[in-house]
Amino acid sequence: MAMAFKMATTGMWVTDECKNSFMDMKWKKEHRYIVFKIDEGSRVVTVDKLGGPTEGYDDLTASLPTDDCRYAVFDFDFVTVDNCRKSKIFFIAWSPAASRIRAKILYATSKDGLRRALDGISYELQATDPTEMGFDVIRDIAK
Repeated sequence: MAMAFKMATTGMWVTDECKNSFMDMKWKKEHRYIVFKIDEGSRVVTVDKLGGPTEGYDDLTASLPTDDCRYAVFDFDFVTVDNCRKSKIFFIAWSPAASRIRAKILYATSKDGLRRALDGISYELQATDPTEMGFDVIRDIAK
């Protein structure tokens, strides 16, 4: 397995698959969202789930575990008040209250390294429950 990018602060590695999947989402629109997870044993960030181009935000939120942390990126397409079509990529740091303390710390300290490896993120959200990352929150931020 080729390791593309090492996160200096935590010793985590971001795989080429993470970066390549993100580029496919950003440029080719092959994915609507990507969920990433950290393998604590190997200290590697990997792709956990790829959302197809026809999937929506509800599919992303349904794919996040209720008791473990994850990172996610979502390609939000919208129309501005000036009737212009736009797309913004959101980075979501998901850390539910029911997740283990060790996982919360690991994900919090590794977040910036993953963000640096994924070039082109417009906005970042941190959420501990679904209301903090609801669709209305995404829409209001993207305006």
